[in-house]
Amino acid sequence: MRQNPSFAMTDVAELRRLIDLNPWMTLVSHTDEGLVASHYAVLLDDDRDDLTIVGHVGKPDDLIHGLGQRELLVVVQGPHGYISPGWYGDAAGVPTWNFVSAHLTGVPEVLTAEENLRVLERLVARFEAHQPEPRLMWAPPNDPAYVERLEKGTVGFRLTPTRVAAKRKLSQNKTPEVVETIIAELSGDGPYADARLADEMRRAHDAMAEARRA
Repeated sequence: MRQNPSFAMTDVAELRRLIDLNPWMTLVSHTDEGLVASHYAVLLDDDRDDLTIVGHVGKPDDLIHGLGQRELLVVVQGPHGYISPGWYGDAAGVPTWNFVSAHLTGVPEVLTAEENLRVLERLVARFEAHQPEPRLMWAPPNDPAYVERLEKGTVGFRLTPTRVAAKRKLSQNKTPEVVETIIAELSGDGPYADARLADEMRRAHDAMAEARRA
């Protein structure tokens, strides 16, 4: 991912927030047969306060990726959307795409069966928490034998990235007036409205304004 100092994300707390809010990720490996990619939900490791993530792949994706033997690139994709040059007023401009994204690269550690079960349990609990009647992994009609078979069909991993490239491109190079127009358009009901992207822009620009006042 090409970096621009104006758009670079380096704050660990902000990166952890990005990972936590966008758990559906793309896993990419370079193999002898070429590039391979898979898509899985991934979580922050709750025993760490850095960018270590935990997750799982279904068999035989572990063999396809060479899990634990070679580098794995994990792509985190946050809010993103189209930005029309019509939102810039009379100034010259072309369309662009605003986005927040991070690339985490490292050689993952393969988890034990017990560790993998804990990660699977956390994943279910994370997303079922929003249900009116959560169905947790060990809850009936699931029984221990079913859960154990489920675990045996997956391979868990922990990845502490050795390289991180993260980018938050949210119209930082535009005037405050144009930024407010873009946020308003994204917050509206037009064809490119995106409330999550509008909220992310507001958060980033409010932080920038606060930093300038400090």
